[in-house]
Amino acid sequence: MSADHCPTGPSPVPAADVPAPDEAQSAPPVHGQLAAQLAASFEGTLVERLGMEVLSVGAGGGTMRMPVAGSTQPAGLLHGGATIALAESIASLAAVLRAREVHGEGAQAVGTSVSALHHRSAREGWVTATCTPRHLGRQVASYLVDVHDEAGRLLSTITVSTQLLPPR
Repeated sequence: MSADHCPTGPSPVPAADVPAPDEAQSAPPVHGQLAAQLAASFEGTLVERLGMEVLSVGAGGGTMRMPVAGSTQPAGLLHGGATIALAESIASLAAVLRAREVHGEGAQAVGTSVSALHHRSAREGWVTATCTPRHLGRQVASYLVDVHDEAGRLLSTITVSTQLLPPR
C-alpha cells in the first residue's frame, strides 16, 4: 500500500483540554491588527525569507502556506528543512497564543521538540501546513502539523512541542 493511501494513524483519545478537530481547523483568519502585528514580527526572519503566509491562527492551531520556489534542494524538490520550518512556524504561533491565554499578555512559547516524517515532496506551487493541538496544558502545548501540496497530497507529518513561559 502506498503512503498516499495509508491512514495517518489512530485518532488520539479525546481530552477535555483539546478542541475537536473541526474546532481546531476553524482557527480565525488573520486580518486587521493581528495581521499587522504578525507582518511586523516577521520582518527579517526566516518566515519572511521563505515567503510564508499565515492564513488562520488561534491557540488551537491554524494554517500557514509557503511557495515551493526558493525553498528547494539541489534536486529541485522542496527542502525537508523548509517544510519543518513551515510546520514549526505555525505551531509556534499557536503556542504563543496558548501561552497568552493561560499566562496573560507578554507570555511566550519556545520550541522544545520537533519530529518530522516526510512522505513525499513537491516541485512547484504552494504547500500548506495545518496545525492541530494534541495537548494544550498550562506549561506545555504540543501540535500535529500536516503539510499538503496544492493537489491535497500529504507531504509531511510533523509534531512540535513547546514550553509555555509566563511573562518575565
